Amino acid sequence: MTHVEDELNSQPECWIRAAGEAGRHRDALPKPGERVAVVGCGTSYFMAQAVAALREGAGQGETDSFAASEFPRGRSYDRVVALTRSGTTTEVLRIIGELKDRTPTTAITADPATPVMTAADDLVVLDFADERSVVQTRFATTALTLLRAHLGLHADAVVTDARTALSTPLPQGLASCGQFTFLGRGWTVGLANEAALKMREASLSWTEAYPAMEYRHGPISVTTEGTATWMLGEAPEGLAAQVRATGALWVAGGLDPLAELVGVQRLAVAVAAARDLDPDQPRHLTRSVILAP
Repeated sequence: MTHVEDELNSQPECWIRAAGEAGRHRDALPKPGERVAVVGCGTSYFMAQAVAALREGAGQGETDSFAASEFPRGRSYDRVVALTRSGTTTEVLRIIGELKDRTPTTAITADPATPVMTAADDLVVLDFADERSVVQTRFATTALTLLRAHLGLHADAVVTDARTALSTPLPQGLASCGQFTFLGRGWTVGLANEAALKMREASLSWTEAYPAMEYRHGPISVTTEGTATWMLGEAPEGLAAQVRATGALWVAGGLDPLAELVGVQRLAVAVAAARDLDPDQPRHLTRSVILAP
């Protein structure tokens, strides 16, 4: 079993622990009414997109998300939350450093022995969800679970759905598709972006991600037989029929969207195996991006 497989299979237990610990980190996490930005790189950026949509949707306050390299220096926030598994990512550390003594910062990380531990004002360490793999799975979803619980949006059913996603066979013919499209709405747009990234990283697949309603404004034109279109969350009315009419395989996301992402992680590993690729050795990637000064 690869590191990626081992780590993605451990997610239900990680989520239970993260949800149970959310209350302990209340003071470090955004308070209702605060104007917040959530930043990250790669997978962490897509989790930031999901968190921002969830928080605003819950009426907790205006919340933006940015790739750390694109953070707007001229804006003011009550708090900036940085998601960084490694605690060493250059762009994240740079932003936290620039905000020192200006804007309170919270870092959510997996490694307690990294530079972010002294750079950020407040810390949440999820070391039980740390990973050996380059390709992120459980840290990202565990961090999102912690924040969902903090917002009062986590339920035991999410863990049950994750276990279902791990035990249910993938739809027949899915792993043999040549192109994959992932769709989301609201907070699940970030999950769709992350789903596409997982397929690229682990299996070198041709993948795309869109807001579900935007898919019909052009991208559906490349959908055909051999395409799989996977909806994370509830689909807009009529979209499934339109996708099936192209000859593509439609995958309806019936589980909690975060659990659906677990299913996509499994698909990425399955496609990698079919292509004789090692998902623990993704091409051109490292566990953390550290740029030369």
